[in-house]
Amino acid sequence: MKHLKSSSADLRDLFKDSITVKYLAEPLKSVPACEDAAKLRSWMEARDFDVLGIEENGTVCGYVERSHLMTGKCSDYQQIFHPSELIAAATPLMELLPLLREKPRLFVLESNRINGIVTCGDLQKAPVRMLLFGLVTLLEMNLLRIVRIYFPQDSWQKLLKGDRILAAKYLWELGRSRNEAIDLIDYLQFCDKRDLILTSAEIVDRLGLKSKRYGERFLKSAEALRNKLAHAQDLINGSSWPEVIFLAQEIEALLQRCEEIEMAAPNEVESI
Repeated sequence: MKHLKSSSADLRDLFKDSITVKYLAEPLKSVPACEDAAKLRSWMEARDFDVLGIEENGTVCGYVERSHLMTGKCSDYQQIFHPSELIAAATPLMELLPLLREKPRLFVLESNRINGIVTCGDLQKAPVRMLLFGLVTLLEMNLLRIVRIYFPQDSWQKLLKGDRILAAKYLWELGRSRNEAIDLIDYLQFCDKRDLILTSAEIVDRLGLKSKRYGERFLKSAEALRNKLAHAQDLINGSSWPEVIFLAQEIEALLQRCEEIEMAAPNEVESI
C-alpha cells in the first residue's frame, strides 16, 4: 500500500508538472500599429477575435481589444502588457487554472517574446482534459486504497447495499470468465468507494471533508466531472469555469491529504 501511495504522489507530480501552458496556448496573431482601427474591428468581428497583438519593428509590444476599436489607427488603442497578464509557456497547467478564475485571458511568454494567448475557452482542449482526468483517476485510486485500509477482509460488504455488492460481483464474474478477475473490491464503482469513505467519521475528518453532507456533495461533483471527461462532454455544461477550476484545485488538495493516510488504521472505525 505504501508503494501505491508513493506511486500516486509521483503520478500527481507528473500530471502537475509535465502538462504546461505551452501545450494549450494559441498563437497570438498580430498586426502593425499603423493598421486602420475601424477596418481591423470588422476583420476581427468576422473571425470572432477579441484580442490582437500590435507589432512595432517586428516585435509584439502591446495589444488591442476589438470592443475598444473605433476610428484612427490601432496604435491609438494599444494597451501595454501588464506583468499580471503574462504567463511563461513552461508554467504547469495547475498553476494556470487559478489565474484564469480571475482573468479572461493571459498572454504567453516564451524565450522573452510574447507569442501566444490562452483563455478559458482553451480549457476544453485535450491537455486540460488529460490533467483533470488524471487527477480524478488518482483520487479514485486513493479512495480504494483507504477503503482497503479501514475495511479489511471484506468488512466493507456489511456497509454497502445489496444491489451495489451484486453489481460488483457481476463485474467480478465477467472478469473471472476472461481469466482476469482480481479482488471483488477492485470492481467497486466510484459511488461505492465514496459511500464507504463517508461511513467513517474519522476518514471524513482526516480528509478534511468538513462533514458527511459536504463530502457527499464534493465527491459527487468529482464523479460528475469524471463522467463528463470520459464521455467527451462540455466541461461547463451545468457549471462554470470558476466552479470547474475550484473543483480541480480541491481535488488536488484532497489527493495530498489522501496520500498522508498510512497503512495503520484504528482497530475500530467510528461510523457516522
